[in-house]
Amino acid sequence: MKIRLYLLFLLVTTAVFAQQKQVVTSIDTIKNKIGAEFKLSIKTTVDTASKVIFPKLKNFGALEVIQSYPIDTIKTDGRYELVKKYGLTQFDSGRYVIPSIKIFINSKPYMTDSLLVEVANVKVDTLKQKMFDIKGIAQADNSIGDWWKYLLIIALIVGIGVLIYWYIKKHQKKKLEAEIFKTPIEKATSLLDTLEKKELWQKGEVKAYYSELTDIARNYIEEAIEIPAMESTTSELIQGLRAASVKKKMTLSQEIIENLERVLKQADLVKFAKSKPLDFEITEDRNKIQKAILTLDNSIPVEVPVEEDVLLNEAQRQKQIQIQLLKKRKKRIVTAVVSVVFLLVATTTFFIVLKGFDYVKDNVLGNPTKELLEGEWVKSEYGNPGIIIETPKVLKRVDLTKTLPKDGMALIKEMQSFAYGSVSDHFYLMVSTLKYKKETEIDLKKSMDGALQSLEVQGAKNMIVKQEDFETKEGIKGLKAYGTFQKIDDDKQNSVKMYYEALLFSQEGGLQQILLFHEEGDTYANEISERVLSSVELKQASK
Repeated sequence: MKIRLYLLFLLVTTAVFAQQKQVVTSIDTIKNKIGAEFKLSIKTTVDTASKVIFPKLKNFGALEVIQSYPIDTIKTDGRYELVKKYGLTQFDSGRYVIPSIKIFINSKPYMTDSLLVEVANVKVDTLKQKMFDIKGIAQADNSIGDWWKYLLIIALIVGIGVLIYWYIKKHQKKKLEAEIFKTPIEKATSLLDTLEKKELWQKGEVKAYYSELTDIARNYIEEAIEIPAMESTTSELIQGLRAASVKKKMTLSQEIIENLERVLKQADLVKFAKSKPLDFEITEDRNKIQKAILTLDNSIPVEVPVEEDVLLNEAQRQKQIQIQLLKKRKKRIVTAVVSVVFLLVATTTFFIVLKGFDYVKDNVLGNPTKELLEGEWVKSEYGNPGIIIETPKVLKRVDLTKTLPKDGMALIKEMQSFAYGSVSDHFYLMVSTLKYKKETEIDLKKSMDGALQSLEVQGAKNMIVKQEDFETKEGIKGLKAYGTFQKIDDDKQNSVKMYYEALLFSQEGGLQQILLFHEEGDTYANEISERVLSSVELKQASK
């Protein structure tokens, strides 16, 4: 008894139950030439009051809609028979699945049947058509085209270097601010010397010069005489200085206070009234400030500190030294971290430009299929009739018998399946064998159709099917199917294009199948597929 093996050979399927169809799907031919029209017909019979909506689509799976024909309406026994036709075509040879679509009848959806069609190549008469050898691969001239890569690398490295230099300069305190002065007078005199070395007023920056000059004097007065000099106006500062000199019994001449007041007012004019003093006036003002600071420091009464105060001051100084050392250490750490980051970014950028982003990603972040390819492979025998195959990992036994209909299982004597991964993964490899209770005439093409339809039931969309004969190294012949399909990723709410290959062999009383699919464009997975399929060896079924 002949058996429809394509209905039984659902190795990776879920149970599919037939139901009465209100929508009937048919096609004028299941095989056509490239570019020729397949005429798909969808027929339904409804009441005269029913509302039927046929979809307006540009594509049916991988087939293009070239013509959407008007709906034919036939009235029979008070009911309407509606027939909608679509003209479909494909410009690449292979086997294609026309997927199910929704037809709405009174707002209720009904699904059409999916169909498998074949697009054949146009035969070429080589006796009349002159043939030529395939031209060799021409080498591209990259002598000029690659220069931009090196210029980009240099520009990136220079840009990152400038950025790091700016960052360090911005966050690095001035050297003088990091220095530790024992007394306010030492700090003031050192800052005055540094100010002169900057030569600000000689460069035309008179306002900046007077601003720093008066800030040095105000800072000294605030630290040494302990009055709020930085927040005070010039008149408030002079008034506070006179009061402090009386309170602290400082011996200050009227000339010193007047000279200080004159310089502060001159600075106010420069900063706020855009006054421009002459060169000799600037030099005199600087000397007056220095003399005023020295005179103020000499006029402060010297108090002999008790031993406890000396110890306290020394402890504070040591604490300040530790704080400064800690700041320097943090600064060195930040500089080192920024330098390391710069080197990593520069190196990564260099290899991205030179080798490409995928090379860097696969070798730095890792690639699962690359690790499979470069790992230790295993050669094992699976199932009965046995399949000897080399794989990146040992295949684990899986139970697919529950997915087959009960009437189909009644005809099967033994079924064994082994897999790596799952059908929801981006890389899947499965080996399966079948033995029937009675010797059966096996049609490999129908069996392959059943296997591919089962893959579609599990979510494969827009499947493109191509078939060819396959022969092992031992000369055992079988059938190979390959192509692509869309897999819906529910977690990411998007679809992934997958590439698949399937091998099918028949022996007396048994079938052997290998199914492998992965993301399209994964070069490492392509190498795995080629190595796996080239290693296939088959054994005869045992009784």
